[in-house]
Amino acid sequence: MYPLTCIDRHRIPAREEVYVLDIVPLASGPATISSDQKLSLFDPLSLKTGPTVNLVTDHGNLTCSRAFDPANSVLCTAGENGTISLWDLRRDARQAEAARFTTEGQVPVLSVACSNAGYSIVAGTELQNHQASIMIWDVRSTSTPKLHYTEVHSDDVTELNFHPNDQNILLSGSTDGLVNICDTRIADEDEVIIQTFNHGSSIHHAAFLNDTEIYALSHDEGLALYDMAEGRENGTATTNFGDMRAVLGCQYIANISIKANGAGAVIGAGALEQQAFELVHLTKGDNWALDRVNSVGLPGAHSGELIRSFCFYDEAQMVFSAGEDGFLKAWKPQ
Repeated sequence: MYPLTCIDRHRIPAREEVYVLDIVPLASGPATISSDQKLSLFDPLSLKTGPTVNLVTDHGNLTCSRAFDPANSVLCTAGENGTISLWDLRRDARQAEAARFTTEGQVPVLSVACSNAGYSIVAGTELQNHQASIMIWDVRSTSTPKLHYTEVHSDDVTELNFHPNDQNILLSGSTDGLVNICDTRIADEDEVIIQTFNHGSSIHHAAFLNDTEIYALSHDEGLALYDMAEGRENGTATTNFGDMRAVLGCQYIANISIKANGAGAVIGAGALEQQAFELVHLTKGDNWALDRVNSVGLPGAHSGELIRSFCFYDEAQMVFSAGEDGFLKAWKPQ
């Protein structure tokens, strides 16, 4: 394992305990959402000076965020009161909220996905009144969803991601244990799902690894890979790694970050008692495999607190991590 060094940090100043919930990598720097309901933007080279942008959101409780146009510092946030906000962080704070959408019935939002090329924002909701929804808005038009699916999942919609090269194709994951691939050009609920993968356990994270392959990670840390390609038996895992806590000797998986160049992914695995966090490459040769030899460590991590999110700035050779200790940290090779 190759250790990185923590070169910079910022802790949210607060009287009460504040968690950093997520990091959204933007060209201008890492943006964070935190449990004090704030959206913040940081200079990646100077975390300790504090946020360059610090906005109070109005979602009841913040639940999720996602980049919409990372090159231009545009992202969305969503939360418990069923609202989704589109933010342009280049603007003055009073004009930063560029648009606002609300789920029908103000159902809490658990997941979002954004497509700048497709002018779309998607929200996945909690199960309420025996219904979990996926709603899609065109950001150029009215606040009414252009599509509203209520039968794709039978429980909370916990994950949403667009296909990397076809913005009509949407992946969704749920606590019902299913990962569905939908063609959003189809309004008919009976026809919209083009493929289903039954992971067998509540979905925590799922995303496309490339044009046809996806990963699914359950809330009990089970990881498997699936393939949409023709000729594959529908719904069967092509690689099943099992419980990653046993595989990696960790206590939790924070997330899995897809490499932008299509060269696999990076798994963030934490161990609280050891105050350790390891970044393990998921690589593909003839088969998918975990590259433990070239893993990267964050010594001391976030003390004994859970790391919620991590991201990379490859050109600067930097890793950012955020945790339940209220810290955003920057790491580099020694």
